[in-house]
Amino acid sequence: MDWPVIQEHLPAFAHGIGVCLLLLGISVGTGFVLSIPLAIARVSRSPWLSRPVWLFSYVIRGTPLLVQLFLVYYGLAQFEAVRESILWPLLREAWFCAWLAFALNTTAYTTEIFAGALRATPAGEVEAARAYGLGGWRLYRRILLPSALRRALPQYSNEVVGMMHATAIVSTVTLVDVTRVARDLYANHLLPVEAFGMAAVIYFTLTFTLVGAFRLLERRLLRHLRPERAAAVARPAAA
Repeated sequence: MDWPVIQEHLPAFAHGIGVCLLLLGISVGTGFVLSIPLAIARVSRSPWLSRPVWLFSYVIRGTPLLVQLFLVYYGLAQFEAVRESILWPLLREAWFCAWLAFALNTTAYTTEIFAGALRATPAGEVEAARAYGLGGWRLYRRILLPSALRRALPQYSNEVVGMMHATAIVSTVTLVDVTRVARDLYANHLLPVEAFGMAAVIYFTLTFTLVGAFRLLERRLLRHLRPERAAAVARPAAA
């Protein structure tokens, strides 16, 4: 291991980590906000609401993220109407295109995760809420959404970790992330173990941190579903 070369590139790797985390944060945040109303529409009985969301989700989940990124960054620029539109100053920027592609991708997956959690809501919870006079948006806001988001947390954590790994492709649209720094290190010094080994250590550390954070969140929000907690609640009721 050529430690001096690795030490020389540590500031560049630190910058790459910042790019990775910033893109992850804004993309996942956007996807989370958009996916909640889309998930509600997805489980709606009205085909005018559910079918468009299904089509969006089907198309996005049916194509690779790298292809979507290329279509946004390289493809839209081929249309003169796009280049002459007021959106062109944004669409010609790599950061905006990366955010747009990543946000749309995670929105599609997160929508299906939340929609599945909404469908899995026990009928007893809905009946109890309706017995208290809750309906419409109040039912979603107070009962369905909080319950569904808690149940969806394990799957959603996998989606966030997957998006973090996917940030490795943004170097294809000129953003300098961890993978781009590793590629430059390899190209300049021909040290594949040092270059990509360092990238692997960084991604593993980020993954370990994200998984640990979600585990703590699950332990806090889903503690009522743990067997020992459920047994403790059931004993007084039985008595």
